[in-house]
Amino acid sequence: MKLIKFAATYSILVGISIIGLWATLVFSNEIPEIRSTPIAISMHITAEAVTAILHICSGIGLLFKKMWGFQTYMFSMGMLVYTLIQSPGYYAEKGEWAFVVMFAIIISISLFFIIVTFLRRDEFTAKKTS
Repeated sequence: MKLIKFAATYSILVGISIIGLWATLVFSNEIPEIRSTPIAISMHITAEAVTAILHICSGIGLLFKKMWGFQTYMFSMGMLVYTLIQSPGYYAEKGEWAFVVMFAIIISISLFFIIVTFLRRDEFTAKKTS
């Protein structure tokens, strides 16, 4: 169960980090796309915010061994994997290879936790209705 606690903690930290990153970028006016492609970047930020919120919620669910936590975790990890595949392209185009490496490390950790959590899915209990 320790690995599940690590997965839950990781999920919560990912959610908090995503919110922190976007809050920092928004409040420091570090998003040039707000002027050039405001609708696209707004939708992107919204998708990342939903991902972050689901990560925090699913991490809490995993800590309490809830089936909904497991299900939400798998969904939110899918959202994260998509982001981790798509986002490095932006930084690669700018020649910011440190960010590309960072995303590669995060996706490796994420895939590890997806596999571990999926293989231990029987540890989660579903509430039975009578």
